[in-house]
Amino acid sequence: MNPKKYQICTNCIMDTSDSNISFDDRGWCDYCNNFHKVIVPNWCTDERGDAELMKVAAKIRRYGVGRDFDCIIGLSGGLDSSYCTYIAKEKMGLRPLLFHVDAGWNTDQAVGNIERLVDGLGLDLYTEVINWEEMKDLQVAFLKSQVADQDFPQDAAFFSMLYKFARRHKIKYVLTGGNYSTECCREPEEWGAYPGIDKTLINDIHLKFGKVPLTTFPLVDIFTYKIYYKYILGMEVFRPLNFVPYIKEEAEKKLEELFGWQSFQHKHHESRFTRFYEDYWLPRKFGYEKRRAHFSSLIMTGQMTRQEALDRIAKPELDEHVLQQEFEYVAHKLDLSVEELKHIFNGENKTYHDYKNKRSLIGLGSKVMTMLGLEKRLFR
Repeated sequence: MNPKKYQICTNCIMDTSDSNISFDDRGWCDYCNNFHKVIVPNWCTDERGDAELMKVAAKIRRYGVGRDFDCIIGLSGGLDSSYCTYIAKEKMGLRPLLFHVDAGWNTDQAVGNIERLVDGLGLDLYTEVINWEEMKDLQVAFLKSQVADQDFPQDAAFFSMLYKFARRHKIKYVLTGGNYSTECCREPEEWGAYPGIDKTLINDIHLKFGKVPLTTFPLVDIFTYKIYYKYILGMEVFRPLNFVPYIKEEAEKKLEELFGWQSFQHKHHESRFTRFYEDYWLPRKFGYEKRRAHFSSLIMTGQMTRQEALDRIAKPELDEHVLQQEFEYVAHKLDLSVEELKHIFNGENKTYHDYKNKRSLIGLGSKVMTMLGLEKRLFR
């Protein structure tokens, strides 16, 4: 935790648990200032956004002529990817292949949402199941590493498998649910938001703490998909939700009315591990609340008041009994005793600096993207 005097933004609820946060004379944080100075002037969801969306849709449809699919969408069953799928099919007129990676932590609700979208929109779904013994071993290795980013193994599996599949089947366009409306305030890296798939870091942690060889586990390094896939193979990533009015509650209501889709209590709750990690492990072990960034995004975009966010973050999303049950469930699923997981939880916290990594190179790439205007969110 940051030793300097505690301060919280007077506009959102980001605070000095982000050790690099800064405030202006009004008490506004740099996330809020970046939102109004950089994101808002370049974010259009009116007729200009609609025109750009239709322009891209036409390009993707032309590419898809004679092909089974014209694009691919990674579908988790959560809101962002679900609404992205709806927009792609119903508004853009695309024929996406829906791609789901099962890493062993799906909630029943997420599975149900995926099935309802597939049936309701008449789309094809391809599911890739990660080898559980390898997945489990890598997750235990990361827990033992004591770094904050415990979702790294799942994220690496999701994105690597998607990009590998798209490359193998020569699908050029990847659509994602990434957006400004609910994600304009990016979670700071120290809160467990490592900026990309770093094979060097993953392999070093697994070498030190892993036991099972990762013979089938998918890993596509960040520079592979950022440079080789994009500039050599011509793969393009597009975020449709940045070009349409995307209001969280309205999107949830529409999906529910059309498909019987069920909303989650909070962002990322479609994964049982991510829910446990963000609601229990990260705030109690490291003192970081990703909900601060999630709620602050909604405050900045007018979907939540600051007081509503303060009231909600004052208590956990899940009650104590449920959290303790989840602790036991995660331990048993990872073949750890509850005492073993508690021992890991009470261990000394570490960061990526304690392991081999190429963070400096990734940071350089991030700065270039910001300078070129390709990344408008505050990145750190």
